Amino acid sequence: MEGMEGTTKDREPLPVRMLVQYAYCPRLFYLMHVEGRWQDNAYTEEGRQIHHRVDEEDEPLPDQEPTAGGDPEPVVARSVPLDSPALGLSGKTDVLELEGSLAIPVEYKRGAVPGNPERSWEPERVQLMAQAMLLREAGYRSERGFLWYAASRTRVEVPFTPELEARTRELLGEARALVQARTLPPPLDHSPKCVGCSLSGICLPDETDFLRRQRQEGDASEVRRMFPARDDAVPFYVQEQGSQVGKKGEALRVTKDGKEILAARLIDVSQLVVCGNISVSAAVLHLCAENGIPVVHLSIGHWFYGITQGFGLRNAYDRAAQFAAAAQPETCLRLARAFVAAKGANQRTLLRRNGNGVPEEVLRSMAGLLKQVESAGDLSALLGLEGMIARSYFGAFPAMLKPRLEGDWDFDGFMRNRRPPKDPINALLSFGYAILAKECAVALAAVGLDPHWGFYHQPRHGRPALALDLMEEFRPLVVDSAVITAVNTGMVGPKDFERTANACMLSAGGRKGFLQAFEARMDHLATHPVFDYRCSWRRIIAIQAQLLARHLRGEIPAYPGMVTR
Repeated sequence: MEGMEGTTKDREPLPVRMLVQYAYCPRLFYLMHVEGRWQDNAYTEEGRQIHHRVDEEDEPLPDQEPTAGGDPEPVVARSVPLDSPALGLSGKTDVLELEGSLAIPVEYKRGAVPGNPERSWEPERVQLMAQAMLLREAGYRSERGFLWYAASRTRVEVPFTPELEARTRELLGEARALVQARTLPPPLDHSPKCVGCSLSGICLPDETDFLRRQRQEGDASEVRRMFPARDDAVPFYVQEQGSQVGKKGEALRVTKDGKEILAARLIDVSQLVVCGNISVSAAVLHLCAENGIPVVHLSIGHWFYGITQGFGLRNAYDRAAQFAAAAQPETCLRLARAFVAAKGANQRTLLRRNGNGVPEEVLRSMAGLLKQVESAGDLSALLGLEGMIARSYFGAFPAMLKPRLEGDWDFDGFMRNRRPPKDPINALLSFGYAILAKECAVALAAVGLDPHWGFYHQPRHGRPALALDLMEEFRPLVVDSAVITAVNTGMVGPKDFERTANACMLSAGGRKGFLQAFEARMDHLATHPVFDYRCSWRRIIAIQAQLLARHLRGEIPAYPGMVTR
């Protein structure tokens, strides 16, 4: 094949593990090797534990020593690195058994022996064959290898046939060609391979297939949720002014005046969120960058400043598609309609579900305005419609609140106001929207999009325009709902605010109380209206960011806004 021809001197060797991933699933290979994406799960952790012994320390490939007579003395080497510029391959064996010039690679697998005639899977046989090709380049004979299945405690022989070698070279050529491609390969079609894949939450195979073929009425195929409903790791907020964030082993440690006031294991942290005058050590920045944990910078009042993160993603295709789409007014308008329609529909649903005595004409008016959103001719007209929907919504917002001391909440003639907010409810809403903007910016950056380059919210220096786009549909579902809960349950009370003549802001205790309500909401399980499975709001935000990226790359025909039922 083309990928196997010509010089390989200027070509980076393809790791054997990546060739195995291509043989298993080309989409998995592309996500990992081209885009640089990775996510652990229980299976990858189990596999890492099984390989722990053989991966402890690399051993060089032993020299071939001639023997004076009789059989050569067997040699066993572990974790042997191999490389061949001629093949354009590199790799590492788990175990290498040597008898003179005869080399037998052995690979450890966490599962049980398959029940097929070969008693092994093709990617596993390709892995051994690729190692044999590298060993032959090093001057050894290699005619067979073994797979050790930990669950069965069984060793299965794999003969290195000409057919297996030809198949391995074919896959190597295809993998090399895919490295240069700009298009993500299609997902496997409802394959059992996807179950247990650690990248299923990034790949979204069933979801992508569902949206690509626009399922017809009566199609009973199920969209499988193949990732946890909730994330184990959560944001780690540091709000104590004048404190320092350092590291202690694999944990983050917050100190002030030499005393520890807060700590968290790195494995439990999804974001490090520093609010205001807080210093972060270089060691913490390095540790977070290495482990793909963004450091989010907020003001004391939790206005979003930016993100510090490592270069986890290795391609710019998503951003190139984003910038190209943003340059097309019709694309901007189409996406903006989706954002505004979803937001307005969710506002109306929240009022209908939670409002006490909301006039029917308010709900009818919102429904009529939502129909006009679908035919809005430009962004200016759309902005006007969004404002009218919001005016109806926030005019009825107090109907969803049940405070114990109504006079302290300034509900009479309630209107949405900001910069700065002038009453407690608006202070809560502004604070919540700032936190939500942070969440959306992190989700967008994680999928390779630029949070500052939007479609509805036009780019402007210092404004995360795309994060504001994405958060539109989640404002009522996450923030407004958290505000209602915080007020109605007493998590935040009138005494948790500091007032001046022209502004109202949350106190430190008020911010802490609302963050608890916000995080509880983000962890709450909801049913995705398109895929019909349940997961947390934080997961749904990540899914929507992923779907937006897939739409911009042309993999799915339209962006499906998140509209609650």
